[in-house]
Amino acid sequence: MARAKTIRYKDAGVNIDEADRAVARIKSLARSTFTRGVLTEIGTFGAGYRLSGWKQPVLISSADGVGTKVMVAIQAKRHNTVGEDLVNHCVNDIGVQGAAPLFFMDYFATGKLDAEVTAQIVEGLARGCAANGCALIGGETAEMPGLYKPGEYDLAGFIVGGVERSKMLTGARIQAGDVLLGLPSTGLHTNGYSLARKLLFDVAGYRTSTRVPDLGCTVADELLKVHRSYLKALQTLMKAGVLKGAAHITGGGITENTPRILPKGLAVEIAVGSWPVLPVFELLKKLGNVPDDDYRRTFNLGIGMIVVVGSKDVAKAARVLKRLGEEFYEIGRVVKQPRAAAARVIYK
Repeated sequence: MARAKTIRYKDAGVNIDEADRAVARIKSLARSTFTRGVLTEIGTFGAGYRLSGWKQPVLISSADGVGTKVMVAIQAKRHNTVGEDLVNHCVNDIGVQGAAPLFFMDYFATGKLDAEVTAQIVEGLARGCAANGCALIGGETAEMPGLYKPGEYDLAGFIVGGVERSKMLTGARIQAGDVLLGLPSTGLHTNGYSLARKLLFDVAGYRTSTRVPDLGCTVADELLKVHRSYLKALQTLMKAGVLKGAAHITGGGITENTPRILPKGLAVEIAVGSWPVLPVFELLKKLGNVPDDDYRRTFNLGIGMIVVVGSKDVAKAARVLKRLGEEFYEIGRVVKQPRAAAARVIYK
């Protein structure tokens, strides 16, 4: 009987040596974000974090992904921003409930592991964590040939934050007459990329390197602008006692995200034209003749966060935001509607 051919894991497409090189880079980057609460090193089976100094802590968690924005990063061969996108997106999701981020874990899956690409991605994760006072305490790096083609990858993450129960933002105090202030986005953030890619690459025929006069930069420069964090603005408004609620404008746009924080019997009226719509959105609408309902439900249109304050607190909130150097626009108001009606957005 002929002796069987020796087949190693590498022959099946998984390179353990390359994985070890990637992990070595990841460890040092992750350690740079560690806070006093971190109890374990990178590489343990489970990551440990100590809670201390809390009276009635509530843990707020969120999981999300970067979506098809990673395809733009892959095309442009620029991988050092998508990690920061992911962290900031998750930070904002828990920030609107009043939570400060404690720790973050990522999931990175690829068809063929490249230690340099992995390091660039983790650099972005570490930069985002450090900027938000959040520890990158672990994650999963998976090489899966057959599921992803060489060069392809996906990136997702999980965040845990904490807030004193008495300080949770639930939106319960929002009432008719309250004012909506919109904080500007940097661009698409991490939503609407499937439509944006279709319009820019398939319809317009652009490449990531194409410089577009309407944008004043290349397609890659525009689409890879980092999804910004609003943590400082949210926490400062909370500390000032003026923040009643906040909505992170992600998938679904203003139309679907704002109602998520409204008590029953309320709606919001949005004043169309009360803030400058960024050129990238105007270009996308023009390229696809995108209907208004799709346009408003797909993109943030230049508003990445909406904060709700009482009508008597608008001036105080404005002073707080100006001290932070934060731009803002008064974009609408909360209004009454029949109690049985679903919370909604009315564009005027």
